[in-house]
Amino acid sequence: MDLSSYENFDFHRESAINLATGIEGRSYPSHWHSYGEIILVGPGEKNDYQVGQKIYHLVEGDFVLAWPMEMHAILDADRKDALIIQFSNAFAASLFDFQRIMHYYHDLHVLCIYAHPELVAQLKETVLKMRDIYFSGERNREAKCAVLLMQFMITLDEHRDVLTPDMQSIERVTGAGTSGTLRRMMEVADYIKTHLTDDDLSQNTMAVMAGITPEHFSRVFKHVTGQNYSKWLNMIRLEKAISLFPESGMSLTEIAMLSGFQSIPTFNRVFKEAKGMSPGEYRALYARKME
Repeated sequence: MDLSSYENFDFHRESAINLATGIEGRSYPSHWHSYGEIILVGPGEKNDYQVGQKIYHLVEGDFVLAWPMEMHAILDADRKDALIIQFSNAFAASLFDFQRIMHYYHDLHVLCIYAHPELVAQLKETVLKMRDIYFSGERNREAKCAVLLMQFMITLDEHRDVLTPDMQSIERVTGAGTSGTLRRMMEVADYIKTHLTDDDLSQNTMAVMAGITPEHFSRVFKHVTGQNYSKWLNMIRLEKAISLFPESGMSLTEIAMLSGFQSIPTFNRVFKEAKGMSPGEYRALYARKME
């Protein structure tokens, strides 16, 4: 499958942020790339998208969220009047809060206008400002769009009580929103990401590093990341593995070991549970020209 002419045929340059609209054709097959993607759904009676293993039937004004390195497809949808925003994973990873919010909403792939009208209206206003600035060709347009993209993510984070209402009670009980606790969680997360091949990355060990009890660590970690520790750790390992897939000289065994998996069977099992296909199948659907 040749994915070399994917969405970026309308992107005039490689950048931290790209926008496109007016794309002909109503479908595009499953693929992934290191860029994250936000789509403001266009008009029409049918707008079907797939992210991961789930298919979504959407309406005009809904949002599709495909995070970096996540498999997605356009099954049958208006692309002419839809707005596609792509952002570099390198840009996202350079800001802890940006990456934290992405990880927190890792399983959030659509925002529906009927379910969250006020939130979606705010987000739509932000992305339409991005559109106007981006296509104006004005000076500093990329920086201005980056500010608006960060505002998009901040707005999401400020509405977590609406999107995940159970998290509000967790914050009250644990004090997870305090700056000191967040700083310790940041330090732990940074340590894990740079030490994925360490022998002991257990929750108990990380709790000691954070200076709190394992029970408190578990509750606070769930608040900060939206996931339990073991699921988050596997997600980080999978992200590391997928980021290495474009390296054609590396075998899957080498990639698995560098990502902290102790065996190929474990790597294959965790990968298929998370992505619905084998690492080899996923690697083959990489959209190379997007890099």
